[in-house]
This record gives sequence, C-alpha cells and structure tokens, in this order.
Amino acid sequence: MRRIVLIAILCWCGVALAPESAMAQQSGKRVTPESATQNAVTQKAATPMSDRRFWLAQLDKMVRPVIRSLAHDSLRINMPTTVSIHIDNAESRRKVAYLEILGRTLSGIAPWLQLEGGNAEEAALRNQYREWVLQGLSNALDSNAKDFLRFDIAGQQLVDASYLSLAFIRAPWLWQHLDTITRQRLVASVRATRRFKPAFSNWLLFSAMNEAFLANFGYDWDPMRVDYAMMQLEEWYRGDGLYSDGEGYAFDYYNSYVIHPYLATICEIIGAKTNAYKDLIPKIYQRNERYAIIQERLINADGTYPATGRSIIYRGAAFHHLADMAWRKKLPPQLSPASVRCALTAVIRKTLESPTTYTNEGWLTIGLYGSQPSLGDFYNNSGSPYICTNIFLPLGLPETDDFWAKPAEQWSAQKIWSGQDFPNDHSTR
Repeated sequence: MRRIVLIAILCWCGVALAPESAMAQQSGKRVTPESATQNAVTQKAATPMSDRRFWLAQLDKMVRPVIRSLAHDSLRINMPTTVSIHIDNAESRRKVAYLEILGRTLSGIAPWLQLEGGNAEEAALRNQYREWVLQGLSNALDSNAKDFLRFDIAGQQLVDASYLSLAFIRAPWLWQHLDTITRQRLVASVRATRRFKPAFSNWLLFSAMNEAFLANFGYDWDPMRVDYAMMQLEEWYRGDGLYSDGEGYAFDYYNSYVIHPYLATICEIIGAKTNAYKDLIPKIYQRNERYAIIQERLINADGTYPATGRSIIYRGAAFHHLADMAWRKKLPPQLSPASVRCALTAVIRKTLESPTTYTNEGWLTIGLYGSQPSLGDFYNNSGSPYICTNIFLPLGLPETDDFWAKPAEQWSAQKIWSGQDFPNDHSTR
C-alpha cells in the first residue's frame, strides 16, 4: 500500500521511477520507498534545466531581497548602504539609492509581470511578485511608511524615476491594479523630477521617458522635453547604429544601457500621439536593428564581452538593447531568437557565476565578475547594479514563443571561432 501511494505521489509531481528501479523490480530486488524516492530525485537532478527555468531562478535570486523587503516596508532596514570607493558625495548617493534600486529592478522584470499564463509554478511565482510589487509601491509612495521615497532629493532621481516610468509602460498591468491614491502619488512624484535639469547627455532621454509615461496614461505631458531629446539625439547619431552620449563619442555600453531602448519606447508612445516624428521613427528603428547585430557579435563564445567604458558594473545590462529587441520581437533577420536566447544565457551565467556576485545577505555587489570595487564609478551605490535586471526582458515572452521553444543554437562568436563559414559583416549609415 505504501508503494502504491508513493508511486501516485511521484506521478503527481511529474517524476517517473528511475530506470534502475524498474530493473530492480524485474530482477526481483526489493525497492523501498526511500530508494525509489532517491532514484527519482537523482533522475530529476540529471535532467538539464531549461533556459527559461534558469533565467527565472536567477531573476528570483536577484530581485527577491529588493521586492520582498519593500513589500514588508523594510527596504531601508535590509538594503546595504555601500557606495563606490570613487564616490563623489556619499551622503547624497545613499539617499537616492532606494529609488535607484526600485526603478531599475522593476524596469527589468516588468514584462514578466505583465505576462499571463505559463506553467503553474511560474504563474504562482509571478502572482507572488505582483502582490509584493503592488504593496511595495504603496509603501514607497506613502509618506507614513518607513520606505517612503522622495523623488526630489537630487538630480539622480530624474534618472531612476524614468526607469520606474519605463516599468509602467512595459507593464500596464501594474498601473491598472494600483489603487487611485497610489496612482496620484506616483504621477505627482514623476512630475516632481521636472525640477532637475538633465545633463547634456543621455539624460535628456530620462526627461523624455517621464513625459512618455504621463502621455501613455492620459496625463498632460510636455512635448518640448520630448522634442529636445529626440532632436538632440539625432544630432548625436554617428552612423552604423551608434550614437555618441553627448558631444564626444566613447566606446561604452550607453547605447544599450539607455539610448536605444529608450528611443524605441519613446517612439512607440509618442509616435501614437503625434505625427511630428513620422520621418525620424523609421530611421531609429533601422538603427535599432543594426545595433542589435553589433551587440550579438560582442558576445564571446564563453559569454564574456569587452569590459570597456564607464558603468561596466551594470553587468548584463550591457545587453539591455538586445534583450529589448528580442522581447519586442523586433530582432533583425540575421539573428534567430533561439541563438540570441543562448547568447544572453551565456552572459547571465558568466556575469553571475562568481561566488562574490552577492553579499552573504543576497544583495548584488559592485563589480562585473563578482565583487570588484575598483570598477565602480563616482555615482554608484548598492542600487546601481540592479539595472542588470533588464537582461531578463524576454521573460515577458510566453514559453511557447520561438525565443524559448526553439532548440538551442550557436550564436555568431561560437560559429566563427569553431571554424564554420559565416556571413561577413558591414557597417551601415
């Protein structure tokens, strides 16, 4: 009777008896419940984890301390107050770190929060995070809560309010399920960042994103802040899918951290409100495709990539744009979704595999491959690395999508460096 119950339990869990157990039955050997269970566990452990399950496990590990703490009104209690060893103003950077970690984390997990369906395990995890996020936002915007976040402390908050705006654009479900008071507080908080003059750089897009958020949800928005960003970025286009970040060009990842994903989102929202950019938007989308091709070729056969430029501690956010294009289903024909999935999986593994990637309490450290304090910049704090959640954007695609469902494929570097013939590459205008 005990064996019948055990088999029923194992079948309910989706686990069959291991071949060794069947062989033992045929040979007349006694199979105990303990040995059957051990065989089932061994077989389950031997089954390779799918890429999607691996991504979900990494997402959960990364963001759980953030979202759960905020939901329990204890982010300020639990979050480390670490700042870069090169910090310019430690006191100010610590004050803004809480909005920084919230905006950056939500911007990356938003498409997954928006998704419906999937297997029961994933759906349960998503529902838990939805509940935590809604409660956390209520705490963040309630002046009576311990985790209340002001948006008017310093200019850095213009940056991270825009990532929060981006999260809501990517996940309208969040907006739809916020209570009326929290919505009003959020809108007022985003508007409060208008007092900060953006730096003459990619920061222009942060102001524009906040206006896109207001426009998207039916509020008055400032066309001038959007137009200034759009026109100035057009002036900074350098060719071959690349923009300079300001007047001078630097070989870093800001085209991916900010410029391309922000331009694509702003075009999508503002393009529906006005025809003012009808000639420019197609050009921007063409450049999106070219830069996605460049990004994919930057990923080495082992998942490493050139560690160049400022903000390198943003880890997987170096491929924010490639992940965004995959989630939008806008990848150019040269890039198959499955090969991009495998390339991004390799980046996730490489950038998170070091034993010093997280503190003992589970918070991301400052570094690219584990804790590397000297790689930090003068503006980095404990919240800064969480922009790397944006590599998880394709989790917003259902598991039946080609990105997840197609068999694994090699990406460009693997094909080229294994000696396979491969199409050459040319720049574009």
